[in-house]
Amino acid sequence: MSKSHFFRRSVSSHGIKSARLSIEREREPSLLEKLGWKSFFLQQLSFEELEQTVPLRVMAVHRSRLELAGEQGPVSLPLTANVASNLPTVGDWLLLQRDTDHFVRLLNRSSQFERMAPGAQQVQMIAANVDSVFIVSSLNDDFNLSRIERYLALAKESGCRPHLILSKADLCEDHSVFLQALRPYGELPVALVNSLDMGSVAQLRQWCLPGETIALLGSSGVGKSTLLNALSGEPLAETGEIREADSKGRHTTRKRSLHPLSWGALLLDNPGMRELGLVHVEGGLAQTFADIEALARECRFSDCKHQSEPGCSVQEAIANGSLDERRLQNWQKLQAELCRNNRTLAQKRAGDRALSQLYRSVQNQARQRKYDGGD
Repeated sequence: MSKSHFFRRSVSSHGIKSARLSIEREREPSLLEKLGWKSFFLQQLSFEELEQTVPLRVMAVHRSRLELAGEQGPVSLPLTANVASNLPTVGDWLLLQRDTDHFVRLLNRSSQFERMAPGAQQVQMIAANVDSVFIVSSLNDDFNLSRIERYLALAKESGCRPHLILSKADLCEDHSVFLQALRPYGELPVALVNSLDMGSVAQLRQWCLPGETIALLGSSGVGKSTLLNALSGEPLAETGEIREADSKGRHTTRKRSLHPLSWGALLLDNPGMRELGLVHVEGGLAQTFADIEALARECRFSDCKHQSEPGCSVQEAIANGSLDERRLQNWQKLQAELCRNNRTLAQKRAGDRALSQLYRSVQNQARQRKYDGGD
């Protein structure tokens, strides 16, 4: 083959690829894609499921039913024992029989948020299949670095992209104090927002990409519902006032729900959580406190407690001002909490296995007695 012929073929092939990519970019996304459907979920379907089932996304979870959305529009699915046993949560993708709407299965999640259920020895799902997280903190007495670090550990463990939204910026005279406190978080994207000013809210659209799901996380009264309404352009969520005495807010969002935005992104609104017990976030915690983890590896003793041991690099960093002692204390606190919660779950699983074995043993003995009595 001549060089000129090879060159013509290469150019032609390149032109076809460019045209194909251009068509893909210009193609109007399907309704499923607007709901967050991606190749990750499509690849899980068998040929039979492609023909016989339809995928729908969980938009809200109620006591006795699920609100779903798909190509055929909204669907209300009764929360039967079979469905509930799969522990569906907001953001999940389900498969239903095409003709009967019977539940088939829940698809594997690309990401998930979970916490230790308050007052219980079990994990509670918060949300699934989230791409980005908006950690919302208002610029008043609610601003709490330790709480932000807790949310960061949760977001990083899930593989989501975290962003910090500092709300009520119009009510704060000096933003620099808060921004200075955020220096240890390096490249964490931060936005100062007045949710009542559409120009201020518009800056967040660069992080709300079409087909992607963004979860709003934050305590009560930080302005999550106001932010949701501002981004959507319509009153999707009830809003409330905060108490001036302590800057605390009341719950206005009572259930988790997923809301499509006009330009293609989806926002997942969460009620303010008084308790966010960490569980299974070892990697996220290490990423959130990567600076302390690096210092700890330089300590003279591998089992250093970072208290008064000689050669402790962590304490040296505190002494020279390069590490905040509050940050160290929160790292140690969250590590202890994580260890405690993981141990509690492990003990519960062991107890459940022992109970199951005992039940099977009793059943076998009963069958054996019945068999022996029949002889």
